Amino acid sequence: MAIIDSQVHCYEANTPKRPWHTVPNWPDHATGDEMVAAMDRVGVDGAIFISAFSMYRYDASYAVEVQRAHPDRFAIVKPVDPEDPAVADVIADWKKTPGAVGIRIMMTKEAGRDPSDPGLDRILRAAVRYDLPANMLCWGNVDAGAALIERHPDTRFIIDHLAIMQPRVPPAPPQPWADLPKVLDLAKRRNAVIKVSGACTLSQKPYPFPDIWDPLARVFDAWGFDRC
Repeated sequence: MAIIDSQVHCYEANTPKRPWHTVPNWPDHATGDEMVAAMDRVGVDGAIFISAFSMYRYDASYAVEVQRAHPDRFAIVKPVDPEDPAVADVIADWKKTPGAVGIRIMMTKEAGRDPSDPGLDRILRAAVRYDLPANMLCWGNVDAGAALIERHPDTRFIIDHLAIMQPRVPPAPPQPWADLPKVLDLAKRRNAVIKVSGACTLSQKPYPFPDIWDPLARVFDAWGFDRC
């Protein structure tokens, strides 16, 4: 059985050649070559490489470079810009890109996007037209994410990071699973699947993270393994 990581971010060091938009508290670099070496160490065959929005915004050129260098190890996903009136053409071009398997939209509260935003409508209609699923980050804003899914029943959605806010550094917050009822309710939307990525960050205990398995079991029961 092939083991595929559902989400990784590769990126170069912050330099004038490819400057970061923001500087998260991540390692100074996690290049494609370094990611392949890390995958080899733990027996991961391939990964879905999501171009890092916090660093590169809507520029997925590094993801394209890495996929070209390691075509048998990465498929790639590009964030797309609701403010771009030509975003449908961007998605059409992305569909032709080797290794491209999806697009990404940001629906966090910080993004400030209403589910009826016409830019989102343009993106999600194009996703249907070009047969690409839309990865959506809606943690901390699950109600808006649910409304967007309902507004676009023909679009395939992939819910990023369990739709639950995940800390960048330990410890987990006191009630990390507070939005779990909303996540379970999301499972009623049959045009969505959920990405069980980053779950270990919600643990208040060391590996093997015993406190995450009961809430994850509820996710598996609600969504079904075939949609996780």
